Amino acid sequence: MSSTEITLPQIFTHTSDTHTTTIHWTSIGPANAPPVIFIHGTPWSSYTWAAHALALSTRYKVYLFDRPGFGASPDRQPLHPDSPPELDGSLSGQAASFAALYTSWAFHPSQPPHVIAHDNAGLVALRAHLTHGTAYASLCLVDVVAVPPFGSPLFRLIAQNHAVFDAVPDSVHEGILRSYIRDASARPLSKDVEDRLVQPWTPAGTQGPQAFIRQLVQADQRFAADVEPRYAEVGAAMPVKVVWGTEDQWIPAERAKTLAEGVAARDSVLVDGAGHLIMFDQPERLAVEIAVWLGSVGRPALGDSAC
Repeated sequence: MSSTEITLPQIFTHTSDTHTTTIHWTSIGPANAPPVIFIHGTPWSSYTWAAHALALSTRYKVYLFDRPGFGASPDRQPLHPDSPPELDGSLSGQAASFAALYTSWAFHPSQPPHVIAHDNAGLVALRAHLTHGTAYASLCLVDVVAVPPFGSPLFRLIAQNHAVFDAVPDSVHEGILRSYIRDASARPLSKDVEDRLVQPWTPAGTQGPQAFIRQLVQADQRFAADVEPRYAEVGAAMPVKVVWGTEDQWIPAERAKTLAEGVAARDSVLVDGAGHLIMFDQPERLAVEIAVWLGSVGRPALGDSAC
């Protein structure tokens, strides 16, 4: 399940007042099925959701994409030399880019998509709804970054000392990156999976070593400050589920309770034996949680009978 790959042949380009954004994406599944969007976090890509997306695509129309600056999608490019550089990868900018992509998909108002978000994609999805008006049929938040403080101790160390880490040799950088990724899992990742997660951030990858550092620096908790007081609005607007690995070393499991209360979640689940990369630690359990959730909050998917 964890080695599944889905290509992203579609390209969306959007130009705002400050930036040009290019996003690689795809959709799979029956055209008339209920829509589901998977959003990946950092330092990941749509690869982390590929197996779950493929499993759901027999009954749902599933949307996958690489966020700007991740996987196959280049970073947001400033239009003007004096554009603030922190906007290219900020969570505010990421939310704006997702909202533009969401709009391009032109969902019918009677059938908005279900959204499943991991890591800091949780804040991206929350910001997109609260500040850009993206409508969801439901929201499933999986080990998400949404309540400060953000990230693991290594995340904060790198973000606060980025000039030092920018200067390390490529071989040292890769060692740091592999250690960082291993800490996200409660059990050893297979070599194939670890290599696939590392690859975009290598010198030969689509993003490169400095881009990895930049994404950590720009994923700042200040981007939660203006929306966190409004989280209850999300639960009032749609059903919300929170799923968390009990062994998450990046974001402690007690944060799940805080977030669930903040967003007035309808359901909150802790998964034993799972770390931050719950989709690799406990893929079958997560698949069940997602499928049961979608079945409980949406109209019957293809092949189901209404009760």
